[in-house]
Amino acid sequence: MNAITSDVQTVHVPLGERAYDILIGPGLIARAGVEIASRLKGRKAAVITDENVAPLYLEALVASLEEAGIVSAAVVLPAGEKTKSFEHLITACDKVLEARVERNDYVIALGGGVIGDLSGFAAGIIRRGVRFVQVPTSLLSQVDSSVGGKTGINSRHGKNLIGVFHQPDLVLADTDVLNTLSEREFRAGYAEVAKYGLIDKPDFFAWLETNWKAVFAGGSARIEAIANSCQAKADVVVADERENGQRALLNLGHTFGHALEAATAYDSSRLVHGEGVSIGMVLAHEFSARMNLASPDDARRVEQHLKAVGLPTRMADIPGELPPAETLMDAIAQDKKVKSGKLTFILTRGIGQSFVADDVPASEVISFLREKHP
Repeated sequence: MNAITSDVQTVHVPLGERAYDILIGPGLIARAGVEIASRLKGRKAAVITDENVAPLYLEALVASLEEAGIVSAAVVLPAGEKTKSFEHLITACDKVLEARVERNDYVIALGGGVIGDLSGFAAGIIRRGVRFVQVPTSLLSQVDSSVGGKTGINSRHGKNLIGVFHQPDLVLADTDVLNTLSEREFRAGYAEVAKYGLIDKPDFFAWLETNWKAVFAGGSARIEAIANSCQAKADVVVADERENGQRALLNLGHTFGHALEAATAYDSSRLVHGEGVSIGMVLAHEFSARMNLASPDDARRVEQHLKAVGLPTRMADIPGELPPAETLMDAIAQDKKVKSGKLTFILTRGIGQSFVADDVPASEVISFLREKHP
C-alpha cells in the first residue's frame, strides 16, 4: 500500500490485464470524475444506485463526472437485499442500454453491496462485458464486496447463486460517506473487517481488539483498517481469482451466515449480512472446537470481541422465530453442495489459522445446529 495523497491510500490489485487500483480516503466522490477519466477511455457512464443513496451522493458524483467530460445517466433502484433479483437486473440492463453505454464506457455502482453485486453482474453481461467502477458507500462494501470481481443476484434457492466474475476497473472508497451510516450498518460492515484478522492475520485481529473504538470514531484508524482489509482481500484474490481453492477462505462465517439470512427471508429488520457473518464466525469457531481442531478459548475470544462492538453472536440474538435446524441445514447444503455426505466449510485451528475443510460430515453439522438452535 502507498499513498497517492497525504490522506488517501491506494491498494493495487495486480491481475495482469484486469489489474486495478482501490483508492481509500476522504473526498473521493468529489474527485471521481478526475480519477476515472485519468484511467479509463470511455466518456459515457450509467450510474446505478438506490433510493437511499441517491439523495445523498448522486448529485455530487454526476457533477464530478460532468466536470471531467463524462456524460452520465442514472438508474435508481429500490434499496434492500430483495433488489438482488432478476426483475431489478433486467431493469438495470435495459436502462444501461437505453443510455447507449458501449463496451469501452462503464457502469458505475454507487451504493452498498447489493448495488455493487447487481451492477457488476449487469456490467459483466451487457454487450458481453462493459467496464465497471465501484463507488462503495457502506463499510461492508468498501472492505469486501467491491473488491474481487464476484457479482450476482439471489435466487429462491439461496444467496448469490446466479452471477459472473467481472473485475472492476477502479474502486473509489470514499471514507467520508461512512459518517452517514447508522451504527447498525457500520457494525455490520465491521464484521467483515474482523474476518480478515480471523482468516490469517492474528496481529490485525489483536490490533482491532485494541483499536476498534478508534476505527468506529473515524480518521486515520478507520482508513488503516479499511486499507488493511482491502489488501488482505486483494492478496487472496490475486492468488485464486475464481475461487478454485484458497479464495474460499473469504467465506469464513458465511456458510452459517447465509443460511441464517435465508432463514429470515433476507428481512433486514431482523438480520443484515454482516450480522449473519458475525454469528457465522462464532459458530465456525465453536464448530471447530467441537471437532477438536481449535481451543474453545478462541471461540470465546471471537465472541467477546464481536459482542463488545455490538454485533449479534448467537442465533438467539436474531429477533423472531427461526425455522428448525433441518431447514438451516438445507440452506447450507445448497450453499456449499454436499458430496457423498460431506460438506466444504471454512474452519479454524485458532485465531488467524483458518483453512478449507472439504470433508466435514453433514451429520456433525446438523447435530451442531440442533445444539445451537435457540
